[in-house]
Amino acid sequence: MDPTPIWYRRHHPVSLVLAPLGWLYCAVALVRRYGYGRGWFETRHLPVPVVVVGNLSVGGTGKTPLALTLAELALERGWRPAILMRGYGARSPLWPRVVDAADDPKLVGDEPLLLARCGVCPVVVGPDRVADGELAIRRLGCNLLLCDDGLQHYRLARDLEIAVIDGERGLGNGRCLPAGPLREPRGRLRGVDLTIRNGGDAPGHRFTLVPGAAYRLSDPACRLPLSAWRGQRVTAVAGIGHPGRFFAMLRGCGILVDERPYPDHHPFTAAQAAAWPPGPVLMTEKDAVKCAAFAGADQWVCPVQARPDPAFVATVFARLGSAPATTLRLAENR
Repeated sequence: MDPTPIWYRRHHPVSLVLAPLGWLYCAVALVRRYGYGRGWFETRHLPVPVVVVGNLSVGGTGKTPLALTLAELALERGWRPAILMRGYGARSPLWPRVVDAADDPKLVGDEPLLLARCGVCPVVVGPDRVADGELAIRRLGCNLLLCDDGLQHYRLARDLEIAVIDGERGLGNGRCLPAGPLREPRGRLRGVDLTIRNGGDAPGHRFTLVPGAAYRLSDPACRLPLSAWRGQRVTAVAGIGHPGRFFAMLRGCGILVDERPYPDHHPFTAAQAAAWPPGPVLMTEKDAVKCAAFAGADQWVCPVQARPDPAFVATVFARLGSAPATTLRLAENR
């Protein structure tokens, strides 16, 4: 069942029934955070800056494109960043793991593979952000760690917390799981260093997701602007946290969209792809990494790039300061 109608309508009857479970979830989250703050649980500090790009809501805020843009901007400023990720649903037999562009998405996860194929910086995946970070420093010589998600992974101390908010949907009904979309109470936002919204018109920092030229899934060198499908009907496939945003982007380009939403991180199969109607199929990059093995001739990938406002970028890198002249590595025997 798609929980979106429940989570994003304040007085949905199912949400009201689940509200006591949401209160319990909130209480556990508060106690856990308090425990880390009081030193009941171990927090590890690594010898390089750690930036967390996370959210309170479950999926769909655009934090992965934003983390990638921050990595690009850091490289321009002399940093050697790595992106650390959990790898939702990943089944690698060994953790942590540096993601290779040729990896199987079933082993490393769809989003880590997507970022690794972008080739901007190393991507390290694993359930323990501390171990991920140590590997990035020791083996890869990185001097800046960008955690895509991980706002609730308190074992890794962080120098900067960035909370990403969906500018359209906000925090939904404001309740914690399973009654709402929140992983922690909304008051958690008061403790982060920066908040930024994906779209919308609320005051504060914002970023937009800007579409690039689409490329053929079976032949990435073949590219077309999205305007090539203006006025045409296409099948639009999206297995992401907020499929509606992808469909709206295509409609904004004048494309007639036959929506095919799937659950976030959906494991596509060749049989499902074969059942899509004839004609152009446009999909997200996140979905494309799982469909490449059975790509059709008229399946196209629509990349997006996060563009944050200049004031946000200036604030982030003012907090980080200048990149070090030398790379600090952890001792090899750790």
